[in-house]
Amino acid sequence: MAPSPTGDPHVGTGYIALFNYAFAHNMGGKFILRIEDTDQARYRADSEAAIMQALRWLGVEWDEGPDVGGDYGPYHQSKRTEIYRKHCNMLIESGKAYRCFCSAERLTELRETARAEKRNPKYDGHCKSIDAAQAAKRVEGGEDFVVRMIVPQEGSVVFQDRLRGQVEISVDQLDDQVLLKSDGFPTYHLANVVDDHLMEITHVIRAEEWVSSTPKHVLLYEAFGWQAPEWIHMPLLRNTDKSKISKRKNPVSINYYRDIGILPDALRNFLGIMGYSLGDDKEIFDLKEMVETFNFERVSLGGPVFDQDKLRWMNEQYIHKLSHEDLVDALIEWRYGREHLRKVAPLIRERIKTLSDFASATEFMFSGDVEYTAFADKLKIPEVSNKDLKKGLLELLEDYDQLDGYSAEDLEATSRAFCEKKGWKAKHLFMLLRVGSTGRMASPPLFETMTVVGKEITRRRLRELADFIGKMK
Repeated sequence: MAPSPTGDPHVGTGYIALFNYAFAHNMGGKFILRIEDTDQARYRADSEAAIMQALRWLGVEWDEGPDVGGDYGPYHQSKRTEIYRKHCNMLIESGKAYRCFCSAERLTELRETARAEKRNPKYDGHCKSIDAAQAAKRVEGGEDFVVRMIVPQEGSVVFQDRLRGQVEISVDQLDDQVLLKSDGFPTYHLANVVDDHLMEITHVIRAEEWVSSTPKHVLLYEAFGWQAPEWIHMPLLRNTDKSKISKRKNPVSINYYRDIGILPDALRNFLGIMGYSLGDDKEIFDLKEMVETFNFERVSLGGPVFDQDKLRWMNEQYIHKLSHEDLVDALIEWRYGREHLRKVAPLIRERIKTLSDFASATEFMFSGDVEYTAFADKLKIPEVSNKDLKKGLLELLEDYDQLDGYSAEDLEATSRAFCEKKGWKAKHLFMLLRVGSTGRMASPPLFETMTVVGKEITRRRLRELADFIGKMK
């Protein structure tokens, strides 16, 4: 799992993890969690914790990993850098890789020239001919470098995929890929191949978007003289319009579905039917049944549709199966327990006269979407068009996504900085944020309220508000 740049626990992550888990346990094997944190500039510890928490909530537990240990650790790639450097040196010594000293400016010029000439942007091998002794001397002199793998100039790379059969990709589409970056950290390609080999990974089950990168991994296995694992590239989750699922169209965070009251068993079952069938049109099944009957012959390559209505229907079936006591427990665990009420109470204590006022005062804190229609004439910022207002709100959401955490202080500081950048008055933006996040013109303190409503639901509501404003005349 890669906890960068923001590393929200994506439903696609849960989907791929579920199929890895089901296959591994069906075969009597081990399901391993490895944290890909080599992009130190963008790594965030809170993202790592959120992913692990979300997978555990979903019921997909790992047999080995950073917090449970195992025979093949460490399970953070950032703690394995010496291993990667050692293997890079092995490739350099065997003539399968070389040090590249090209500047960022030269590489940018190469890419721009290729685009202008409508060619596939590729490194031109400028440093490939540098004598090994000369390269070593430049390294000793403190010159920055990356390590690149030598890719064949002609032919194709062929590999077998369990679901797709034989796949052949021309080397014209490949580059002399970077294996080790100038900061001494590996790229995804090197780290995963080395780790998969050393951890004795037998099957790599990942999303189909990695098909185009697999030839690089195949070439690395050949360069090291290692046996490659079996490749299995799962179909991507799709929206109902068949486009790739993304947060710009629909909520994609596991935490969003947790926060609106989807049961973990229901979401796990729903992800289990994404391109997969138990046969006999059976759609409701638990994790144990999926593990016991798992077979890749039942996986369809047609893009599985992440249909929100179907998910809600499935959640309904699971709610109806709960006993009265289990339903009460589920409600308490969801939002009506002491932990959540402790966050809500300080915000509304001064706003209610009786305990019965609590429900109406806090309704928006216990719901999913909210309505904006009644406030249409208020959703304006002077001299800002609806189009620019929508665009600005979406930009602000991106700024929120970059925050390391989700505190009221950070939300307010980010929002005020955004107003300064845009030339908007804070009172106007804050009114929009209040309506967007609560569905009300008046609420408890804005940014404290946004944190209690939660990052995922707030993001969904503000995105819905932006779309609503974009459609206004």
